[in-house]
Amino acid sequence: MTNLVTGVILLLLSIAGTVVAGRDFIGDFLRLPLDASRFLHRSDDDEVGGTKWAVLIAGSNGYWNYRHQADVCHAYQLLRSGGLKEENIVVFMYDDIAFDVENPRPGVIINHPQGSDVYKGVPKDYTGEDVNVNNFFAAILGDKSAITGGSGKVVNSGPNDHIFIYYTDHGGPGILGMPTYPYLYADDLIDVLKKKHALGSYKKLVFYLEACESGSIFEGLLPEGLNIYATTASNAEESSWGTYCPGEYPSPPPEYETCLGDLYSVAWMEDSDIHNLRTENLHQQYEVVKKRTISGDSFYGSHVMQYGDIGLSKDSLFAYLGTNPANDNFTFVDENSLQPPAKAVNQRDADLVHFWYKYSKAPEGSARKVQAQKEFVEAMSHRMHIDNSVKLIGKLLFGIERGLEVLSAVRAAGQPLVDDWKCLKKMVRTFETHCGSLSQYGMKHMRSLANICNAGIQTEQMAEASAQACVSIPTSRWSSVQKGFSA
Repeated sequence: MTNLVTGVILLLLSIAGTVVAGRDFIGDFLRLPLDASRFLHRSDDDEVGGTKWAVLIAGSNGYWNYRHQADVCHAYQLLRSGGLKEENIVVFMYDDIAFDVENPRPGVIINHPQGSDVYKGVPKDYTGEDVNVNNFFAAILGDKSAITGGSGKVVNSGPNDHIFIYYTDHGGPGILGMPTYPYLYADDLIDVLKKKHALGSYKKLVFYLEACESGSIFEGLLPEGLNIYATTASNAEESSWGTYCPGEYPSPPPEYETCLGDLYSVAWMEDSDIHNLRTENLHQQYEVVKKRTISGDSFYGSHVMQYGDIGLSKDSLFAYLGTNPANDNFTFVDENSLQPPAKAVNQRDADLVHFWYKYSKAPEGSARKVQAQKEFVEAMSHRMHIDNSVKLIGKLLFGIERGLEVLSAVRAAGQPLVDDWKCLKKMVRTFETHCGSLSQYGMKHMRSLANICNAGIQTEQMAEASAQACVSIPTSRWSSVQKGFSA
């Protein structure tokens, strides 16, 4: 690079005679061609070598899941203010929140109680039914031919590029939700990341994951040596948490009846919003986010984890997120970290919180109150159906005394959830054929289905037990299999 700059300077000086002859001076300074600064000053991308790319995905839909799309919109604004180009940011979100009838500010999405609109200007690369596993994987791999619908934008990265992937949604052991079927399974995601590495189309990749049991997506699956560093909102066996929820502190504006963000997600973004990311590295942010997400030693929090090539955490955040020039004088210190909330809401209960506040605030006798009550009861009935069905299947397969013990067993740290992922997917399809969709709540039972595989149960045995446990499939939207199977 030094030789190149020297060469350029000599070239410019060699033509200075022509400029001098034309008396092209400003005071005592030579006026250089306008584009000369491009040679004399490195761009942000040159500074880290290559181009910065990002994939942002909210894997849910429904107003009660407002926070996931709010997280993604906030992330987009953060990256744009950091200098990433729109053409290098691929956005997946269902896009049914901003103009939902429940949204008190139509066309506006906020991610903080006093936050500004984060929805404005966010590109609609993949929305609605185009938010699916196939398109997500194709976008990461840069495979335009595999894309269906949407803008067609993909990560067309090269060997010197840095990639940032952020995924926020519901999850369960070994699985991440999608607004469409099938859901995303850990083994398939890891295969895609390995393929991306084999293509030689990135230098380093960072993955931030918000979901319940999100540690299980990488635990025992993501090897070292891929130049991939991943952090997750929770370990392999606990929930993640929503924040800025009604009735909690801090709470959203009173007109909102839903959580505005997720605890891990707002922790890393609000930290990034205020710092010069040239002076803060991934490990420093990991420590700040971990402290905030565990929420002190209270019940309301989860354990932020890290996987893969941990050595990459020495890299500055700037290499992946860029940095807002307005923060150039804000050097990172631990004391700058924002305080955890006094309370948070379990991700899996955020829908119930929405239905309950909608019901409690609606006028007596109104159609709105009746609708909210119906939604709450249907959601609770679905939960009871799924929970009872899985427990009964366990007892039928392993006996009354041993059934629950087998279903709830947790493997040692460092082991993947299941040995045979094809078996797990077969068990999911078999269960859903007889008992209805697991849906976003039922993903919590993926460990039970994995343990059924690990115990050597065959598909025929699972089918027989499921048929006995579920005489019929409930008709509510939560239990339907009309849209397909989770696997």
